[in-house]
Amino acid sequence: MKKLIALTALAATTFLVSPAAAREMTPEDLVKMKRMGAPSVSPDGAVALFSLSSAKEDLAGRETSHLLHSLETGATVEASELDHYKPRGARFGGDGAVWFVSAHSGTDQVYRMMPGEPAVQVSALEGGSIDDFVLAPNVSSVVLVATRDIKCADFECANVPAPEKGDGVMEYDEIFVRHWDSWVEPGMKSRLFGYRIENGKMVGGKPLDRGLDGNTPSRPFGGIEEIDIAPGGEAVFFAQRAGGRTEPTSTNLDIYYAPIDGSMAPYNLTATNKAHDNLPAVSPDGQTLAYVAMARPGYESDRLVVHLRDLKSGNVRALTADWDASVGSLEWTPDSRALIVGVGETLEHPLYRIDVATGQRTRLTGKGNASSPVALPDGRILFTMNSLEAPSDLYLYSAGRIEQRTHVNKALLDELDPIEVETFTFKGADGDTVWGYRLKPADHEGKLPVAFVVHGGPQGSFGNLWSSRWNSRMLSAPGYGVVSIDFHGSTGYGQDFTDSINQDWGGKPLEDLKLGLAHALEMDDQLAGDRICALGASYGGYMMNWIAGKWPERFNCLINHNGLFDTRSFYYSTEELWFPEHDFGGPYFLNPESYEKWNPVNHVDQWQTPMMVVLGLKDYRVPYSQGLGAFTALQRRGIPSKLLVFPDENHWVLNGRNSVRWHQEVFDWMDRWTAKDE
Repeated sequence: MKKLIALTALAATTFLVSPAAAREMTPEDLVKMKRMGAPSVSPDGAVALFSLSSAKEDLAGRETSHLLHSLETGATVEASELDHYKPRGARFGGDGAVWFVSAHSGTDQVYRMMPGEPAVQVSALEGGSIDDFVLAPNVSSVVLVATRDIKCADFECANVPAPEKGDGVMEYDEIFVRHWDSWVEPGMKSRLFGYRIENGKMVGGKPLDRGLDGNTPSRPFGGIEEIDIAPGGEAVFFAQRAGGRTEPTSTNLDIYYAPIDGSMAPYNLTATNKAHDNLPAVSPDGQTLAYVAMARPGYESDRLVVHLRDLKSGNVRALTADWDASVGSLEWTPDSRALIVGVGETLEHPLYRIDVATGQRTRLTGKGNASSPVALPDGRILFTMNSLEAPSDLYLYSAGRIEQRTHVNKALLDELDPIEVETFTFKGADGDTVWGYRLKPADHEGKLPVAFVVHGGPQGSFGNLWSSRWNSRMLSAPGYGVVSIDFHGSTGYGQDFTDSINQDWGGKPLEDLKLGLAHALEMDDQLAGDRICALGASYGGYMMNWIAGKWPERFNCLINHNGLFDTRSFYYSTEELWFPEHDFGGPYFLNPESYEKWNPVNHVDQWQTPMMVVLGLKDYRVPYSQGLGAFTALQRRGIPSKLLVFPDENHWVLNGRNSVRWHQEVFDWMDRWTAKDE
């Protein structure tokens, strides 16, 4: 951290690298790309701290380091003194110190590190691991996030006896019994514990969620964006969904208030809304609570509208009710006059500034996937951004101008073959405008076989973004033209377009895919229309199974990754039941006709296309029996097929070494069936 003192005095240096002969991107390259975490900025707006994860030598795991970037000079240095502690969640506090969690002393503790000084242990905890923490803006209090028994009276949980060693048998009397990729341990929840900071030490540790039985942050994907502390450090706001047997059918997160000392049971601020409320964010002046809310219970992809609650009067107004866009992140400007928000919009993910007095919106970024904005004291905005071409770097917005501040993967990217990306629109189902993109090697000569990629969700979009899993640049590298269509049901085109897939899983989306592929082939004669492999995961995998029965003659091959095969058995074996119950119009036993109308298993008699099936044994969202069913159908019908099983993966492929194997198998399968006839 001594480097922080001198950082702003360093001059920015540009390194010019003589480009070597460009080469094909490899799966190892994708794994070796450095991955940037969200930035944190010092209170004076001078220095940004961010993390980078890098692949270990065996490619299976990753290790994290931290860097400091001067917003004055552009210089970036390693935070080696900080990394000595192997910190987790490192971020600047309002006192100018970096706060973090570390097991440096042997157990998880909270540390504070001022520039040029050794780290100081702020906590003296004896209760086990810490998942994360939230620090008050004035550093007078902190909230710890930790997985604890719901009966724990404090962080240390001494009032709950340690469980006796059993026989390994798991016992349940309500669902969830498993979630995402883990079996649920009854009574264990992600909980919040409040502490005051007095004389540089943490005191307290009482639960803030007293009397509640859910998880904060929400599982499996929630983070500290679901928790905020008011500027004075006394009030905590957090989101939670009620636990119990109704949890798998509910999307109703509510926002609660609790005092930092846990002296009062949490108060539900959004009890009247039976749909989703989340992302509490208190304005810097402490006057207003911003949050996002949906209107329809049970629908996880409803539009997220920004609401503002006056913390004195309790009055609430919807700030973005007139905007047909779903707001996915909130960041206040330091003057409390505006919010910086992120939305999805026609294959892009821009940032907007919204004036809280008038609701006036200004788009700040153009193409690319912008996220993690930090509004600086001087009006500038620091954020990360990635695209189909490159992974995330730091960018700075200033008075309409955007400057790229880091180039963390430049050396590797400079080695790779250039690509060409083009977005397009066409008339899809019902005559609606549908968007898609085509990506291919820029300098390739001759015809290109096609990788026709179908996104999951289904309420989602691959869009103009970088992914460490389904990466279109990677899929194009061996000489493929990648085509992707944002079919009806995709996000970024207004809520009606997103809603249009409900109870129509195999209708309009399939028509869009047919029309979109035809349009792409017509607009680019380099794409070989007679050599096409379609591939997708989750809903995209479902679509491979649906295509196999409803469009069986079109493709040379299919690749189905963790896709739904039988909607009936899927309903009874998946974990988040709100998803099928909304998209198919209720539980299977009340509306079997909707499930069976779009059930791929009913059309196996039409299957003829060679298919590779990929599954993860820890996938509890689309349980692996769905993939086994598809493979059995293929084998019994005598269709060329292959089953690829990852015992340690969930709905995704996260292990770097597994990712390399996945890509090798995918390319081998596509090459086998799309090879040009000699």
